[in-house]
Amino acid sequence: MKTLLLIAIASAIVNNVVLSQFLGICPFLGVSKKTETAAGMGGAVIFVITIASFVTALIYKFVLTPLDIQYLQTIVFILVIAALVQFVEMFLKKSIPSLYESLGVYLPLITTNCAVLGVALNNVTKEYNILESVVNGFATAVGFFIAIVIMAGLREKIEYNDIPKPFQGTAIVLITACLMSIAFMGFSGMI
Repeated sequence: MKTLLLIAIASAIVNNVVLSQFLGICPFLGVSKKTETAAGMGGAVIFVITIASFVTALIYKFVLTPLDIQYLQTIVFILVIAALVQFVEMFLKKSIPSLYESLGVYLPLITTNCAVLGVALNNVTKEYNILESVVNGFATAVGFFIAIVIMAGLREKIEYNDIPKPFQGTAIVLITACLMSIAFMGFSGMI
């Protein structure tokens, strides 16, 4: 239990996938304009990364390793992630059309979100078992959720501030992301 808790804290906060590993930057910057949209994207990423971690761990342990074809892991993991994203897209389109519309092009981009593939590959690299893989995937996705919602909240506040002309737009967003990254580095001594 202690190991799982350490994995969860390390994945969500200390080694935040966006702010420490710099994976998943595209949706982080693209969808973080409104808090509601960011929360929706974070929820979708939580679902996809958690399920992808479980399924890829199963496939790696029970298919790729016994057949000694671990070299196909990247291709297989990409196919699994693409299928899961299609499932999420169909579900949102049918169940929550407003969120589906607000996410726009960024929803299919979860397929190519390097954070999702990165988590699956990290699980294999760190030799996590299936439970540890799921915990790592869920905690990493929660870390993504935390980062994107905080960024959306900050961007909503920034809109109403007087920002010098050279820093308006993308520049202030990148500066904000850098400052968030520095703030999260303060957690590095925890584990």
